[in-house]
Amino acid sequence: MTSSSRRAVLAAALATMFAGLSGCDGKAPGATAKPSFKGVDITGAEYARTLALTDADGQRRTLADFKGKVVVVFFGYTQCPDVCPTTMAELAEVKRQLGADGARVQGIFVTVDPERDTAALLKAYVANFGPDIVGLRGTPDEIKAAAKEFKVFYGKVPGKTETSYTVDHTAGSYIFDTQGKVRLFTRYGSGAQALIDDLKLLLAEPA
Repeated sequence: MTSSSRRAVLAAALATMFAGLSGCDGKAPGATAKPSFKGVDITGAEYARTLALTDADGQRRTLADFKGKVVVVFFGYTQCPDVCPTTMAELAEVKRQLGADGARVQGIFVTVDPERDTAALLKAYVANFGPDIVGLRGTPDEIKAAAKEFKVFYGKVPGKTETSYTVDHTAGSYIFDTQGKVRLFTRYGSGAQALIDDLKLLLAEPA
């Protein structure tokens, strides 16, 4: 083979190699980029998979009832002085800022204080944050089981009287996609804009 022929073969080989590398980004052909969430991505988690409790009207509700919407689940209690009302007010503001898409976001408030949070009290409480927020409650055992499924901690802190206790609890929300699969955990204090960005990403996913 002449020198010029060898150069031609080498050039052809290099061209083929670089053509193969031109689209190399670490992903298989046709793969979609993983969403860049602000919250903690827990896609595929083997917890927070089921939720079955009673709403303030006495109806049994499950996550399947809200399929087609992005669902935000928060565990708290109506006499919470700070974290709970702040979180729910933030969610209400996020839904407002999302405009028409806000109707595709479902907020669920699960009480960890079923002894004091009667159905009537729970209904009045969630109504403060929007007409479509759902409050859920159950027996102490049902709430305990739901919290365990979601890896949520809660515990009474004694007050001056038997009924004036507070409840320490996990301060964060779980977010489910429109297929009812848990995707994110958002920590308290992350801010409205971070939640808006994450909800937009989930709302944009194929149904």
